[in-house]
Amino acid sequence: MFSREESKKLNQEFWTSFGRKYEQQWILYNTKVKEVQLKFTFNRKIAQVSLDISSPDLVIQEYYYEKLTSLKKIFKAEYLPQAIFEENYLLPEGKTVSRVYVQLDNVSVHSKDDWPKVQNFLAENMLKMESFFTDFEDFIKS
Repeated sequence: MFSREESKKLNQEFWTSFGRKYEQQWILYNTKVKEVQLKFTFNRKIAQVSLDISSPDLVIQEYYYEKLTSLKKIFKAEYLPQAIFEENYLLPEGKTVSRVYVQLDNVSVHSKDDWPKVQNFLAENMLKMESFFTDFEDFIKS
C-alpha cells in the first residue's frame, strides 16, 4: 500500500517521464471549443484517452455529443475501433460528462512495470484521437 505522498510522487514521476518521452504539444484543453477537451487518465486501475464534453447547460452537452455520435461509424472505422461512447459518464468526483474513450484495464500508476505499455497506449491513442478531432474540427465547432 502506498501513502498519499508516495502515490502523488509516483504520479508526478510518471507524467514527467511521459512528457520527456513524448515531447510533442498535445491539443488537450486547446480545442477552441470550451465544452470539449481531450484527456489522458492513468490511475491505480486503468489508463484512458478520452474526448470529454462538459457543460453546465445539458442542452449544449447533448448537442456536441450528438455531433460525435453522428460520426461514430467513421470514428470507429478509421480512427479507434475499440472506442466506447458514453453519454453519461460519471467521473470520480461525481460530475457527469459525455465521453468517447479507449481504455487499458489492469494497469496501475503504482507499478513502474506498467509504465512503458501505458505510455505507448496513451501516445498512440491520443494521436488518433487528435487526428479525428482535427479532421472534423469544423463540423464539431459549427
